[in-house]
Amino acid sequence: MAAHTSLVRWTVLAASVVWLLQGCTMEPRYRAPPLPVPQQWPIPPTIAAAGDTATTGDTAVAADTAAAPAEPAQGATEAATAASGAAWDIGWRDFFADQRLQQLIAQALANNRDLRVAVLNIQLARAQYRVQRGQLFPAIDATGSFTREKLPAVETGLPYTFTESFYQAGVGVSSFEIDLFGRVRSLTHAALAQYLAQEQARRSAQLSLIAQIANAYLTLASDRELQRLAQQTLKSQEDSFGLTEKRHAIGAVSALDLAQAQTTVESARADAARYDGNIAQDIDALSLLVGAPVDPTLLPQDFGASTIGIAALPAGLPSTVLLRRPDVLQSEYMLRSANADIGAARAAFFPTISLTAAIGSASPALSGLFKSGTGSWSFVPQASLPLFQGGQLVGNLSIARTDRDIAVAQYEKAIQSGFREVADALALTLTLERQRQAQEALVAATQRAYDLSQQRYKAGSDSYLAVLDAQRSYYAAQQGLIATRLAQQNNRVTLYKALGGGWQEHSAGTAGQ
Repeated sequence: MAAHTSLVRWTVLAASVVWLLQGCTMEPRYRAPPLPVPQQWPIPPTIAAAGDTATTGDTAVAADTAAAPAEPAQGATEAATAASGAAWDIGWRDFFADQRLQQLIAQALANNRDLRVAVLNIQLARAQYRVQRGQLFPAIDATGSFTREKLPAVETGLPYTFTESFYQAGVGVSSFEIDLFGRVRSLTHAALAQYLAQEQARRSAQLSLIAQIANAYLTLASDRELQRLAQQTLKSQEDSFGLTEKRHAIGAVSALDLAQAQTTVESARADAARYDGNIAQDIDALSLLVGAPVDPTLLPQDFGASTIGIAALPAGLPSTVLLRRPDVLQSEYMLRSANADIGAARAAFFPTISLTAAIGSASPALSGLFKSGTGSWSFVPQASLPLFQGGQLVGNLSIARTDRDIAVAQYEKAIQSGFREVADALALTLTLERQRQAQEALVAATQRAYDLSQQRYKAGSDSYLAVLDAQRSYYAAQQGLIATRLAQQNNRVTLYKALGGGWQEHSAGTAGQ
């Protein structure tokens, strides 16, 4: 009895040692590369003042986002964490104020085919991870067989033929690798990191889709505003042309003035037709992004305050916010996967220990298959030590290390690209605000010039060519103002996307569909 107890103890101890050894790997210790970008955004100090004096309404404080550079963020300080989490936590429903735009985004998240493919890629990566993880555990199979054969006399040595039946049933483990050096576990870690990378890829795809929907929506709104401007200009010029025709009929104006007046009419007519085509293309692009026909009631009718009422982003964000961007997280998980592959390549240099074992019963009669005396078992451990592989193992390790170095470079480039996107958007914030203010002043000035030129022409002080030039300048200034407002709103969407926000539905943390 004591011997039996001792044997059980040694068996349990040996199993525990094997299990602990299986938890070890030969992966290099993972260390995240240092940020390859400055800790502060390259923002001119004057932007801070602009953020304090930004106006509300249509131009809502786009400059609020472009505050002075944040303090250098050494590690994850509480201030940096709070600031960086702000943009991340702003859901797209909180950022985009237009209810129609929110409905279009929700439809796109449910119907867009590119996003659907990203979700399916997650399911594929999850299944691949489960397949790889299953190799950590022995595959136990139950088998059963029945054999009936006729043996000739020459084979049995008997004076007659012999017919034999044979039943067999058993449970066994076939070629289970005891992962003493962590090869299988490293491959499992790599598969898990790839699965998590696909999840971040889905978030990145969703963030890009939301930004594309918003930009397409804003473009459609601005084109409809330009169309309305062209139609108003066309009507005004047609009325003016009608008066000019009457004055020409009585000899008050020359044929040259009449022809010049007609040029403004046809120019406005051509613009109106051109914007008709642009609007149709904008709707087609929006329908493709949404993944379904768009309800006309959800389309913007103008470029008013409700359409461009995009919320301001928090100021003072450190560059560490880039580490929370989905594309950067995806690159980091791919780096972790490559790091785990090195552990698997290292473990390949060491012995591979596999185990095949079975227990069962065999009997010439089915009724006696599980009776006493019919049991059988087998236990076949096997060790394989690589001696000569023609350089394959060294080559595989070199490949794994090179893949890791490539992943490091891609991770650093993802951070650098994100830094540039944010820096570019911040740099344009104050520029576009100044440009919008200047464009508004230009519209007011050209309108006054147009009114004065009309009065002087009617008084006979100027030719109609001066009126024509003033009208064209006024029309171009109005078009420029709409284009500037569109660029300003698109830049805010770009900044929101670049900061990694928008993949959540609400700031409270409810994920978007």
